[in-house]
Amino acid sequence: MSAPTVYLVSGANRGIGLGLVTSLAARDNVVVFAGARNPSSASDLKTLQAKYPGKVHILKLTSADVADNTAVAEEIKRVAGKLDVVIANAGIANFFGTILNTPLDSMREHYDVNVVGPTLLFQSVWPLLEQSTKPEFVIISSIAGSIAGGASLPAGILAYGASKAGANFLAMKLHSEHPELVVADIHPGPVQTEMGAFSQKEDDVLRTLAFITVSESVTGVLNLVDNAKREEDGPKMIGYDGQVLPW
Repeated sequence: MSAPTVYLVSGANRGIGLGLVTSLAARDNVVVFAGARNPSSASDLKTLQAKYPGKVHILKLTSADVADNTAVAEEIKRVAGKLDVVIANAGIANFFGTILNTPLDSMREHYDVNVVGPTLLFQSVWPLLEQSTKPEFVIISSIAGSIAGGASLPAGILAYGASKAGANFLAMKLHSEHPELVVADIHPGPVQTEMGAFSQKEDDVLRTLAFITVSESVTGVLNLVDNAKREEDGPKMIGYDGQVLPW
């Protein structure tokens, strides 16, 4: 049997991240590392770990926390010795409002988690990705980060959207600096998660959108992850349904 495909999913304790780990763990010949801020309370991940012994490993991973990211890289090196696919899924969207009423601390928090977080994650695990024959780094972004589309949407998404625009820049920069790396930048859709429910409660415009299930999103995201390849002119922001979205 060939060597297993080794995945790392951040923000894996709920929502899209949990859905990704659940689907990946059901595959043959895989090892899945699931990053969560509080592993002790990640009951669904613990259930998966018990169902798939040796395939699912729960790791403490807080976005933008240097100690956590360093420890995660060391543990993955010890257990698997490499990484093939990293899905930087951890993110926040915990404030919705206009420019005038968006607290500066909220801007900083969104940037820290949604941009600094995946940057630090890549810095920490790159030596492990280098051991793969096809290293892939996936950023779970959002159409909210599209300057052409998201910025003109009359929704209160300044903090979230600006940070996702930064994550999109990171995706292209990863591509340009690492010619051996496959980079994917994926909009998972408006999804029925806790974050999605909060956004609908807080914002009148987002409340009108048709939200999809976690299963629909995960199926589309993993199809894109599985079929991602390095394009000469860099990654595109692609929706879970395969639609190319404007930067």
